[in-house]
Amino acid sequence: MELGSITTRAARYWPDQTALVDARKRISFSELEQRANQVAYALIQAGVVPGDRVAVQAWNRTELVEAEVACYKAACVKVPINSRLSTDEALHMLRDSGAKVLIAGGEHAKAVQARMAEVPTLLRVVDMDEGYEAWIAGQPTAGAQRTTQGDDVAVLHYTSGSSGVLKAAMQTFGNRQAMLRKFLMSPMRRAMPGDVQAHVGPITHASGMNLMYLMYCGAASLLLGRFEETELLQTIERERVTRLFMVPTMINRIVNHPNIQDYDLGSLRLVLYGAAPMAPALVEKAIALFGPILVQGYGAGETNSMVTILTEQDHVDALAHNPKRLASCGRCYAETEVRVVNDAGQDVQPGEVGEIIVRGEDIMKGYWNAPELTAEAIVDGYYRTGDLAMVDQESYIYIVDRKKEMIICGGFNIYPAEIEQVLFAHPAIYEAAAVGIPDEEWGEQIKAVVVLKPGHQASAQDILAFCTERLPGFKRPRSVDFIQELPKNPNGKIVRRLVREPFWAGKERRV
Repeated sequence: MELGSITTRAARYWPDQTALVDARKRISFSELEQRANQVAYALIQAGVVPGDRVAVQAWNRTELVEAEVACYKAACVKVPINSRLSTDEALHMLRDSGAKVLIAGGEHAKAVQARMAEVPTLLRVVDMDEGYEAWIAGQPTAGAQRTTQGDDVAVLHYTSGSSGVLKAAMQTFGNRQAMLRKFLMSPMRRAMPGDVQAHVGPITHASGMNLMYLMYCGAASLLLGRFEETELLQTIERERVTRLFMVPTMINRIVNHPNIQDYDLGSLRLVLYGAAPMAPALVEKAIALFGPILVQGYGAGETNSMVTILTEQDHVDALAHNPKRLASCGRCYAETEVRVVNDAGQDVQPGEVGEIIVRGEDIMKGYWNAPELTAEAIVDGYYRTGDLAMVDQESYIYIVDRKKEMIICGGFNIYPAEIEQVLFAHPAIYEAAAVGIPDEEWGEQIKAVVVLKPGHQASAQDILAFCTERLPGFKRPRSVDFIQELPKNPNGKIVRRLVREPFWAGKERRV
C-alpha cells in the first residue's frame, strides 16, 4: 500500500468519523482525504516533481497532517522543521535540504518570507493562515497518488543528537511502511476506531511518528499546539482521550500537578512514553496515577520508530516482582534486530556495558549529503546508536547513558542517568541533571544540577547526604547547583550538553 493511500482507505471505511482535531476545527476522514489530494495537486502545479523536498513548519494543527499526506501522495520528500527552532535554524535546514516549497504557520512563514533570498532553491512559501485555502481551492479532491519505490526518500528527519549539529536522517517510503507494520505488530494495546490520541509534542517529530498508524486503524488524532499540563488534563477529560504519548519531563509535570486529583483521567487506555530514560521512581508515580497502562518505547529518528518496547504487562510484573526492571526500555520486537556489543562488535554478557546497534527494514538509508557521517553511523548494516546499555538474562535492555555524555572520574566510567535516577527519588527534586565538571586531580568530578519542586526546600548537604546513602563513593555528586529550569531541546528533553557546557568554557581539554 502506498503511504498516501492510507487516508484513501480510511475515507472509504470511516468517511464521517473524526480523523483530526485541533483548537479550531474537526476534520473527518473523507475531508482529510479530499484536502490532502488538493494540497498534493497544488504542489504538483507548483512544479514539485518526485524527490523534490517540501518543508513544513507550524505549531500542531490539522494542516500539518494534510501536508504530510500530500507529500506522500505527490512522492516528494517531506522536511519537517520543529516549530520551536529559530529562523536561522529553519533557514539552515531549508538550504541544506534544497527545499522547493515551505508550507508553514503564519509566524514561521512570515519569518522565512522576509529572508527568502537566503534560500536559492525556495520557490514558494505557503502561509497556512493567509493564502493556504486559496492555494488549494479548485484543485481535484481525488486521484493524486503517485507511485513510489521502497528505496525512495520520504522524509528528511533532522536531528542533532548529543552533538548539537543538525543532520538529516533519510527515511525512505520502505522505512515508513516498516514502521507502520511494526505498530500493527506491537504487543501494546492496538488503536481502533473510536480511540482518540492526544499529541502534546510536535507532530513534526516523535509525537507524529504514529499518525499514519492511527489513520490506518481509524483512530482520531487530537493536536495540541503546545504542552501545558492544565490544558492537557482538561482536554483528556473533555474529549475522553484514550491514548497519550509523552516524554518523561511532561509526565513529571503531570504527576506533580497541584490539582491532579480534580481531573477525570478514566478514559485513558494507553500512556506511551519515550525519547529519554525515565527514573523508576517517576515510573511508579505515573502508574499510581494512570493505572497499569504505561508502555515505554525506545528508538530514534534514524530508526523511524521504536525498536524496543516495555509493555503494559512488563510494567505490572516489574512492580510486583522486579522493580529494577522499571529502568529497562524493554526488548526488541517484530522485524527489528537489536544487539548490545562491545568495542570488538561482540554481544556483551549480562551485566556488561556495550553500545546498542540496530538492524532492520526501518533503519534509515543514511544521512543526507553526509557520506562520512553515514559510514560512521551504519557499520556492517547496523546503525550504531551511541547509546550505552546493559542486557539481563531475559534480554531486557537497560540504557545507562549516551556514549558521549559518560563521565570519566579517576579512570572509572560513570553514567549520569544512574545518578539522576537517585536524584529523582528525592522528595524535593523536580528535575535533575548530572554532569562531569573539570577536576585537576580526577579529570572530572560529578555535579548535580537540580530544580526543586514548588514549595519544597533542600540544601546541597541534604541532597549529597541522600546520594551518599544510595550510591557508591565514586558515583556520588561532589557538589550541587540549584537553578530555576533545566535547558531542554524542542521536544522537551533535558539537554545535558548545555548543562555541562558552562563548566568547560575556556578549557582546551573537554573531557
